[in-house]
Amino acid sequence: MEFARKMYRIGLDVGGTFTDFVVSDRDAGTLRFFKTPSTPSDPSEAIVEGIRQVLDLFSIAPHEVEYVGHGTTVATNMIIERRGVKTGLLTTQGFRDVLAIGRQTRPDLFDYSVVKPEPLIRRVHRLVVDERLDAQGQVLTPLDTDSVDAALDELARAKVEAVAICFLHSYRNPSHEQLVRDKVAARLPGVFVSISSEVLPEFREFERMSTTALNAYVGPKMKAYLDRLRTNIAASGLKVEPLTVHSNGGLLPMKTVEQLPVLTCLSGPAAGVVGAASIGRAADILDLVTFDVGGTSTDVSLITGGRPKFTSERLVAGFPVKLPMIDIHVIGAGGGSIAAVDDASALKIGPRSAGAVPGPVAFGKGGTEATLTDANIVLRRLNPTALLEGRLKVDHDAARKAIHDQIAGPLGISVDAAAYGMLRIATANMSRAIRAVSSEHGYDLAKLTLFAFGGAGPLFASDVAVECGMPQILVPQEPGTLCARGVLLSDVSRDFVRTTLFTADDLSWPRISACVSTMAQEGRDWLAFEQIPPSDRLINITLDARYLGQNHNLRVTLPGDGSGSLSLFVDAFHETHRREFGYELPEHPVEVVNCRVQAVGRLPDLPNPTLSPGISLAAAMVDERDVYFGQAGWRPTTVYHRALLPLGTPLIGPAIIDEMSSTIVLRPDQTGIADSAGNFIIKTLA
Repeated sequence: MEFARKMYRIGLDVGGTFTDFVVSDRDAGTLRFFKTPSTPSDPSEAIVEGIRQVLDLFSIAPHEVEYVGHGTTVATNMIIERRGVKTGLLTTQGFRDVLAIGRQTRPDLFDYSVVKPEPLIRRVHRLVVDERLDAQGQVLTPLDTDSVDAALDELARAKVEAVAICFLHSYRNPSHEQLVRDKVAARLPGVFVSISSEVLPEFREFERMSTTALNAYVGPKMKAYLDRLRTNIAASGLKVEPLTVHSNGGLLPMKTVEQLPVLTCLSGPAAGVVGAASIGRAADILDLVTFDVGGTSTDVSLITGGRPKFTSERLVAGFPVKLPMIDIHVIGAGGGSIAAVDDASALKIGPRSAGAVPGPVAFGKGGTEATLTDANIVLRRLNPTALLEGRLKVDHDAARKAIHDQIAGPLGISVDAAAYGMLRIATANMSRAIRAVSSEHGYDLAKLTLFAFGGAGPLFASDVAVECGMPQILVPQEPGTLCARGVLLSDVSRDFVRTTLFTADDLSWPRISACVSTMAQEGRDWLAFEQIPPSDRLINITLDARYLGQNHNLRVTLPGDGSGSLSLFVDAFHETHRREFGYELPEHPVEVVNCRVQAVGRLPDLPNPTLSPGISLAAAMVDERDVYFGQAGWRPTTVYHRALLPLGTPLIGPAIIDEMSSTIVLRPDQTGIADSAGNFIIKTLA
C-alpha cells in the first residue's frame, strides 16, 4: 500500500540576532515555528543548521520539502559596513564625478556636522570612455574602443573584482553599455559586471549610477553567499533551490538575485510587511502601522486599505537606491541596542547594537555593554532565567550589574530607574519613526492599529501605542518569526521599467501603449522561463506621471492587459493628484514619465493556522512575578503561556504573555483578547 507523501514549505528570515523559520504543513493546515542564533560571519551557516534542526524537531524528511524561501539582509549589511569588493566604474566622458556630486541635497539644512558618505567607488577607479547619446538615444559620439581598452587596462592593474557601467541616456539605447559589457567579460574574466540599462533603465543619472554601482559593489560577495547556501542546502538533502524575497515583497530565483543583488536591500523587512498585510486583511483590520523590532533595528511601514505603501526611491546607508520597494522606515533601535552615558551625562540608546555576537550581557556570550534586552530582563518583563522556551539561558544578575556600573552609577540613580529610562528613550525613538510614516503624511494615528512583531516588537508595543495615541495593537501568532511567515505569503515577482517622457495626448498614447505591451510580454516571458503555470501568472501595469513642469511623479494603475483609453488614464491621474495633494489641474497637460510592469507568479496560499484553544485563563498561567511598570512601580504580574489562552476571554493587565519567539507586555491600563485566527488584540482603557 502506498501512502500519500506529506509536503512542507519552509520560510526563513536572517536577522541580525536570530534566524527565524516557519514550516507550513500543506495537508494538515498547520504552521510550526523555530528560531536559532544568527551567524554574522556567514549567514548561510545558521540557515543550514536551522534547517537541519527543523527537520529533526518536526520529523520531516528532506524529500518532503517542496519549497524554501528566504529573506536576507546580506546585501544591506555589506553596504552599511562597507564590506563590498573593490569596484570600478566606466561612464561617459565628463560624468566621472556624478557619484561624488550627487544632488547636493542635505538631510538637515542647518546641521553643518552632516557629512555625505564617501562614494563606494574611489575616484581613481572611476574612469571615462569616449561615447555620447542624446536624450532620444541617438548616437552623437560613437563608442571609442581604444578608450575602452585603456580604461580596462587600468582596472585590470587595480585588480578590481566588479565593474559598473553607466553611460548617459543608456536607458534609451543600451547598445554602448552592452558592447562594453562584452569587452569587460573578455578582458577581465571572472569580474562581476553590472550595466545600468539592465539594473535601472530609467532617467535621472545620479540615482541610476548609484543603484548600478551598489549592485556591482555587493555582487561578487552576494554570489559567493548564494553559492554556499545552494551547496549547503543541497548537502542537507533538500531537492529544491531557495527563492529570495526582494524589496517589493516578491520572490526571485537565485539566478536573478545573483545578477541583481541590489534588489534585496530590504528583503527580510519587506516580507514582514507582506505578512502583516495578509494577516490584517484576514482579521478585517485594513489600516495598520507595522512595528517590527528585531535585535538591531526597528522597521515601520504604513498599510492602508490592506495594501502596503510603495516607493521607488530610498537611501541605504546614505546611498540612493531607485527601485520599486515597500516603503519602510528604519531606525537603529532593537533589543540589542547598546545604552551609554555621553560626556554631557545624557543617556543614549543605539544605533550601535550587540547583535548576535557578542550579544546582550545577559546572554553570557561575551557581551559587556548594557542593552535594551538587559533592561527588559532586569525589569523582569522578559523571563529572568531563560528565553526561547528554555533553550537560551539568561543571567539576570550580570545584566543588573552592567546597568548599575554603566548607567545607574554614572547618573546617580537606581538600577530600576536606569533600566526603565533606557526603555523610555527607546519608546520615544520608535514613536518618532511611527509618526514619520503616518501623521507626517496626514494619517490619524488614532484610526490606525499598531501591528507589532519581531522578537522585541510586542515587548515595546504597549508603551509605544500609548505614546503615539494608538488605541489598538495586533500581535500575530509567534510574532518573532513573522518575516519568515511573510516569505511563505509572498509571490514570485519581478519589476520592469522604461522611461518614456511623453506628454499624454492622442499622438503619444499609441507609443505609450506599445511600450506597455512590449514590457508586459517581457514579464510573461520571464514568468514562462521561471516555469510559472499560465493560470498563476499576473501582470500589473502602472504609469509614473506628473503635470508637465512638475518634478515629482504619481503612480497610476492601468488594467492588467494595458488597455484603457487616454481619457480614462488622464482622469485617474487627476483624481490621484487631488487625493494626494488636495488639488487638481484639469486643463494642464499630463506627462507620462515611466512605464512599469510587475510580473507576478502566484504561489499556493498559506493555510490558516489550526488552533487548539485553551480551557481557561487559570489553565494558561505558568508563573507569577513582580514586573516594573514605571510610575506604577513593581506590580505582581501573572505570566501566561500564549498557546494555552482561551479564545475570546478578556485578559486584564498587568500581564505577561510568553511564547517561543517573543513576549507580550500588557500594561495595567490595557486589556487583551485572543481571537480565532491566532492573533492577540490589545486595547488601551480610556
